[in-house]
Amino acid sequence: MANESNAQSDYQTDSIFIRKIFNTSLREGKSYEWLRHLTQQIGSRLSGSEGAAKAVIYTKSVMEQEQFDKVTLQNVMVPHWVRGAKEKAQIISGKQKTDVPIAALGGSVATPKGGIKAKIIEVKSFQELRDLGAEKVKGKIVFFNRPMDPTKINTFEAYAGAVEQRGMGASEAGKLGAVGAIVRSMTTRLDDVPHTGSMRYVSGAPIIPAAAITTNGAELLSKTLKANPETEFYFEQSCETLPDAPSHNVIGELKGKKDPSKYIAVGGHLDSWDFAQGAHDDGSGCVQSIEAVRILKALGYQPNNTLRAVMFMNEENGLKGGIAYADSAKSKKETHIAAIESDRGGFTPLGFGVVGTPAQKARIAQWSKLFAAYGIHEIGPGGGGADIGPLAQQGTVLLGLIPDSQRYFDYHHASNDKFEAVSKRELDLGAAAMAAMIYLIDKYGVE
Repeated sequence: MANESNAQSDYQTDSIFIRKIFNTSLREGKSYEWLRHLTQQIGSRLSGSEGAAKAVIYTKSVMEQEQFDKVTLQNVMVPHWVRGAKEKAQIISGKQKTDVPIAALGGSVATPKGGIKAKIIEVKSFQELRDLGAEKVKGKIVFFNRPMDPTKINTFEAYAGAVEQRGMGASEAGKLGAVGAIVRSMTTRLDDVPHTGSMRYVSGAPIIPAAAITTNGAELLSKTLKANPETEFYFEQSCETLPDAPSHNVIGELKGKKDPSKYIAVGGHLDSWDFAQGAHDDGSGCVQSIEAVRILKALGYQPNNTLRAVMFMNEENGLKGGIAYADSAKSKKETHIAAIESDRGGFTPLGFGVVGTPAQKARIAQWSKLFAAYGIHEIGPGGGGADIGPLAQQGTVLLGLIPDSQRYFDYHHASNDKFEAVSKRELDLGAAAMAAMIYLIDKYGVE
């Protein structure tokens, strides 16, 4: 009976404190105004850019103003790719020329000056491309047109099922002699906004330029090819990769009172694509992470373990920040109990994905009833996040905030990922959910 009574008492205590967390976030939250400054005053923040450098300075100043116990910059060298002049593209069918919006893929090379014009061939998979063979592909532009599967309720599953075209399409096409690659934008929505993203070249494969075409443009191009298989495509882009540049992760701490040498990290990535404000991806995750720690501090919570808010640099096109953070933790022999990442947009929180042992997952799942009142029901196996992923090798439990994903890919890697696309209430709910999870992990551990 005593144990049952104590468990009930803890539940009541935790429930009351978590209510205070949510009330504080919803009434006095600061993350939305931080996001306003990050997106509207600084803007795009691609690694190596002036915007990225300004974002480092700004988020450091925010945590200093909130009087975190310690705020530091962690050095990291990052890729420095620049887009150059706005891209141009046309569908050419007979005498008909139709301009279509495209965006060079991150890491792509430029086209020759004056662009590339060639016949274009449509495929839906790498296997279909290989079946065509070099004879039919050589000298052409390959158009990868497999859409994200609209029947997938989890849009991240749909994204995973299509994104290999963007990442590896240019090399697969180059192996067969193609002169360029055009990839359908990774979004479930039909619109005129190109969605960029990183791509990479396979060692030994010819290097050809690659760009994303809007979904409306992809539909038009496919329709035109069906009507006229001799259709040509023209595109011009002037992007280039410069030498790696110095940058930083930004780390703010609240020192633990009982086990200060053990850490719970919460973070998002500070970089964003160059033509986007990066409001959902991932300005939201950054400000939510700072806010989660700030809320606990504002409530007078004294953590057992040291809490860290980490602004990772270079998730979009290299993951150098996440790797540098994990390498530093390993070299300093820091013990990370858990790490939480928010990198799925500032939408309504639904749960947390957990990466750990079965016992650790079960432990965290036991707290589900404390989150139920806030519409957060999905606490169980799932992904943690790209930036915290390297910590897994040290046995760290990884958690990823799971928001409602239905609208995320409307904005992902696109110019419409602006401050106005984020709801203050949804952003505040996510920050509160993260603060509550930090509190429970800090109080009870994960073993």
